[in-house]
Amino acid sequence: MRRPPLPLSPRFSRLPRLLASLSLAVAATCAAAQQAAAQQPAPAPAAWQPDHALRLLVPYGPGGSSDVIARAIAMEMSRDLGKQVVVENKGGGQGTIATQEAARAAPDGYTLLLGHVGTLAVNPAMMSRLPYDPRKDFAPIILLAKLPMVFAVNEKLKVKDLPAFVAMAKAAPGKLNYGSAGNGSAGHLAFEMLKTAAGIDVVHVPYKGTGAQLTDLLSGNIDAAAAGLPGLLPHAKTGKIHLLAVGSAQRLAAVPDVPTVAEMGYPGFESVQWFGLLAPAGTPPQAIARLHQAALAALHSDTVRRRLEEDSSTPSGAGPREFAAFIASEQTRWGEVVRRAHLHAD
Repeated sequence: MRRPPLPLSPRFSRLPRLLASLSLAVAATCAAAQQAAAQQPAPAPAAWQPDHALRLLVPYGPGGSSDVIARAIAMEMSRDLGKQVVVENKGGGQGTIATQEAARAAPDGYTLLLGHVGTLAVNPAMMSRLPYDPRKDFAPIILLAKLPMVFAVNEKLKVKDLPAFVAMAKAAPGKLNYGSAGNGSAGHLAFEMLKTAAGIDVVHVPYKGTGAQLTDLLSGNIDAAAAGLPGLLPHAKTGKIHLLAVGSAQRLAAVPDVPTVAEMGYPGFESVQWFGLLAPAGTPPQAIARLHQAALAALHSDTVRRRLEEDSSTPSGAGPREFAAFIASEQTRWGEVVRRAHLHAD
């Protein structure tokens, strides 16, 4: 005769419930862990470092302000990156040749462009068939520096300040002239701004580069010009030309006695050319960050600081977002100057 099964001990009778509770706890813990993992930021991408030389395209010829700044920055960046940054001057087409080449280059961090107010802010307003889009085709890296325009006249004109020049121009509309490094150049736009602000009629004489412009200013073949201080200062010291005013918001340390245009009765007047580094659109963010780091370090180096001071340039250092916003604002500002002066390049 079979005996009935013995009743389970209370300790064993609770086992199924304990196992069920344990399963629920494990499941809850796993779910919480998965949720926490999902909320964690993604791992930072590996730092970008070049493994061969980089190109820095300069849209103007050797010897000018763009070239000087590009070579100073490239030398210091080469040391920081451990790979050479090779400067390539490709002038012509109002800076469009080098700028277009940079826009079409592989977005791998190895091609850089020295951007300029002319190529990125003036050309879009002056050229109906621009072969690149300044806003869509580039990834801004850093705004390097600003170089004020300086207004000067030949000493034969017998005027030594801006009010006297304006008075002479108003007394004989269309009789005076000014030279520039070319149609759409920084000097051209600076003088057009002055013409609008002062209400004067002065004839534009375009040259193919700053050298020819300065040669004719010194000889008296043209009456006036707007250019960077480095090219003008040696001749101002000899008395062959007179510096009338500077286009910056503040006076320049190199010529503290020369007033700003704003001081001479034209508040808010500012005419400066600027330079910055850009890469082709689509360049990886890690590369942009590393290039910005190297360029900023170069900008803070004694060598570059000294070079900028010699040219009366003001260093900036604005990063990618700030530089992009600056380019957009400059396109609006210079576009208005171009429209008011009815300027066209094609």
